[in-house]
Amino acid sequence: MEFFTFAWVGDPQIWLSLVTLSALEIVLGIDNLVFIAILTGRLPEHQRALGRKVGLALALITRLMLLATLAWIVGLTQPVFEVAGKAFSWRDIILIGGGLFLLWKATVEIHEMVEKDEGEADSPEGAAGVTFKGVVIQIAIIDIIFSLDSVITAVGMADKLWVMVAAVVIAMIIMIVASNPLANFVSAHPTVKMLALSFLLLIGVILIADGFGMHVPKGYIYFALAFSVAVETLNHVVRGRRKRLRAAAGTGT
Repeated sequence: MEFFTFAWVGDPQIWLSLVTLSALEIVLGIDNLVFIAILTGRLPEHQRALGRKVGLALALITRLMLLATLAWIVGLTQPVFEVAGKAFSWRDIILIGGGLFLLWKATVEIHEMVEKDEGEADSPEGAAGVTFKGVVIQIAIIDIIFSLDSVITAVGMADKLWVMVAAVVIAMIIMIVASNPLANFVSAHPTVKMLALSFLLLIGVILIADGFGMHVPKGYIYFALAFSVAVETLNHVVRGRRKRLRAAAGTGT
């Protein structure tokens, strides 16, 4: 009822939690966005934008469905069995399975990039075995994994359900706006795609470690990603400068 009486408008704690949680949801969604960009890059060009929108829509629906079942989410963290004295919950099992899936998918993509013939397109249109339905199914699987951590974070940071929902929706709108530029940039620069795939390998390892109870703060992961992107940006600038110098030398100017 508080939401409908607009009493929340003057509450700074509500605004602070909404802004903070929205920012965290965007950060936590980066890995999901990178995965979607790489996966949809395997589709024919006319299907890629639709694939990204469908993938992010599935991510939004998954998050909202999980938020609507908060009691079930809390139950996922309860131990269900033990192995050698280590208790595992359904959350642990999902994280381990998702990490293995990411390791497999990123390894397959890296192998294809390394082994493809010179001059062959990086994401050939209509590539064998790649279908829109297959890509959407893979996106849906990984959305569940990434949504789980996202929703658990939301539950831990906000008291009101509508704040969690609003933060998730705001973050998803921003990700939808950023999805096409990011995907086009990754597709146009093979070295950036390799960097993104390496990042997914790292995320896969982190998910498996988290599933076994060895938590690694996400800040370390994103710092490593930001540092790698900064180095690759410098390489891109240097390559562009060299091309301009060669072009200038060729024209005698």
